[in-house]
Amino acid sequence: MISKIKNSLKALTENKGETKYILFGGKGGVGKTTMSAATGIYLAEQGYKVCIVSTDPAHSLRDIFEQEFSHEPTKVKGYDNLYVVEIDPEKAMEEYKEKLKAQIEENPLLGEMLEEQLEIASLSPGTDESAAFDTFLKYMESNEFDYIIFDTAPTGHTLRFLSMPEVMDKYLTRMIKLKKQISGFMKMFKKFLPFSSSDNDIDYDKMLKELEEMKKRIEKAKKILSDPEKTSFRLVVIPEEMSILESERAMKALQKYNINVDAVIVNQLIPENVSCEFCRARRELQLKRLEMIKEKFGDKVIAYVPLLKKEAKGIETLKEISKILYG
Repeated sequence: MISKIKNSLKALTENKGETKYILFGGKGGVGKTTMSAATGIYLAEQGYKVCIVSTDPAHSLRDIFEQEFSHEPTKVKGYDNLYVVEIDPEKAMEEYKEKLKAQIEENPLLGEMLEEQLEIASLSPGTDESAAFDTFLKYMESNEFDYIIFDTAPTGHTLRFLSMPEVMDKYLTRMIKLKKQISGFMKMFKKFLPFSSSDNDIDYDKMLKELEEMKKRIEKAKKILSDPEKTSFRLVVIPEEMSILESERAMKALQKYNINVDAVIVNQLIPENVSCEFCRARRELQLKRLEMIKEKFGDKVIAYVPLLKKEAKGIETLKEISKILYG
């Protein structure tokens, strides 16, 4: 049975010629970063070009790989085909602000509205997710890698993050409709004012084209995230009730965005042959929770990772975990 589970998870990971996206989610502290890193190691060892992107502001990949990373792809030591990106919220916000500034310069008559948007950009809740999602889109559109693995933040943050395509799509649809109305009105108005100075004209056609291009990017991201052939979302849980229930809620929330969870990784299982009374008692409790996991996630691939004697960090330890996961 264990062999079948490993092979099943391995089968979910197969690349069919296009970039494949693997997202790991779950409650804080369950081992998402460990599973992301171990999967990256496994795929790099198979000869694939892999990039692990951290959307978690805590950025634990640097601790697990024991090296520093940045907002740009950085090679993992010892590998020419494994890279890590840590999305820097401040850097992403700066890039977001630069885009708004460029719009202000191109559209002076809308400057006041855009400046207000710029002012609230660093204050309003959710704007950091918007800025980070812009970076996320960049990697989702990249054909540079065979696999892109997303090490996500704890559940609540991730759900807000993954709701961005839906939110932004609705916003852009409204904006495009408004711009079309304004553009039509201005073209009609200019017929009555042929003497108006073109220097102060706003290029509504250009603005509309930019909005439509952005909408296409969002639609593409939605399509990729909802395509089980291209995207695999894996929940990492520990055999404790709070972790299981939170992951069940996350799975239902993801379904609303047409993002399908195809695997559950149960981490930190106490080994069978333990001698101490405390460990045996904890294992008995974990076995009950495993039944709960099978009941709630029985139609998913379920993989099991034992509690390690050492910290889950360093290349050699990650290789051990990758063998447990993928054989």
